[in-house]
Amino acid sequence: MLKTMTLAAMTALGALTLAVPATAQDKDVTITLVPGLTTDAFYITMNRGAQAAAEALGITVDFQGAEEFDPVLQTPVLDAVIARGPDAILIAPTDTTQLIEPLRRADEAGIPVITVDTFIGDGKYQDGSGDGDFPVSYIASDNVGGGRMAARFMADAIGGKGSVYVSNVRPGISTTDQREEGFKAEMAENYPDVTVLDTQYNENDASLAASQFNAVFARDQEIKGVFGANLFSAIGAANGVQGADKSGDITVIAFDAPQSIVDNISSGLVDAAIAQHPAEIGYYGVMTAYAHLTGQSVPPAIGTGFTVINADNVDDEATKKFIYSE
Repeated sequence: MLKTMTLAAMTALGALTLAVPATAQDKDVTITLVPGLTTDAFYITMNRGAQAAAEALGITVDFQGAEEFDPVLQTPVLDAVIARGPDAILIAPTDTTQLIEPLRRADEAGIPVITVDTFIGDGKYQDGSGDGDFPVSYIASDNVGGGRMAARFMADAIGGKGSVYVSNVRPGISTTDQREEGFKAEMAENYPDVTVLDTQYNENDASLAASQFNAVFARDQEIKGVFGANLFSAIGAANGVQGADKSGDITVIAFDAPQSIVDNISSGLVDAAIAQHPAEIGYYGVMTAYAHLTGQSVPPAIGTGFTVINADNVDDEATKKFIYSE
C-alpha cells in the first residue's frame, strides 16, 4: 500500500518549493510529463495540475505520450524524451517491469525520474533494493485503499452477501492490480458472505468487458455486483448489465470519474465511482521534481485522495472539481 504524506506535509512541500527562486541551477527548467496515454481525461486533468504548478514556478512542463496505454508504444516516446534531455521526467509507466530498463536509461543519463499514477518494480523507491528502486518519488492515489473503498460501498449496496467480480484490464499494471488487490482483501477480511468470483481481464476493451459480464451472468444468475477497475472495465460491465435488463439489480462500481462515468451515475447505469484527484498528482509531481532539482529533500512517496461520487452527490457543486475533464 502506498505510504502517504499528510495534507499538511504536501502543503509544506508546495510552500517550500514556491519559496525557491524560479530557476534551478541558474537556468531555465524543463520537465516532461509522459502520461499513460494522451487521450484519456484522467491524464489530461493531471496535465492541467502540472501546468498550474509550472506557471506558479515559472518553468516549462511538456506533455508527450502515446495514444494507447501500451509499453511497446510508450518506450519509443520515452527514448525520444530522454534524447532531448529534459531536467526531469514525470511518467506514468504502462508496465511494472517492461519500463524498468527504459527508465534506467533516463536515470543513467542524469535525468531524475518521478513516477505518477503508476510505478515500476514494487513501487518502493530509494530503499536500495530491487531493480526499480531508482526513481526519486512515486506520486499517486492509494490504489489498494481505493479498492477497499469500492468493496465497502459494494458490500453495503448488496446487503453484505452475494457473488461479485472484478472487471480488470490485464495483470502487470500497478494501479489496477492494486485496486483488485484491495477490493478482494476487504471482502475477504470483512464480508464473509460475499463471494468474489474469478477476475475477468478485458484488455481495455469495453465491448469485451460487456461480453464477459454476459458470460458470468449466464453461469451465475444471482450475481450482485461488478467492480470495474478502470474506465473501460466499468463502462463495459455497465453496458452488459443494462443489456441483461438488470440495471438497479446488479451494482456497478467504477474506478475513476471522467464525464462519461458521471453521466452514467446520473442515469443510473453506474452506482458509484471512486474518483481520484489527478490534478493533485500532476501538481505535486511537478513540485516534487522542482524541489529535487533545487537540492531539497523529497519523500519517496506522496499519496493523494479520493472522492466517492454517487447519486447522492453527483449534482453537487462541490463534486464538480473531482470530475476529470478533457
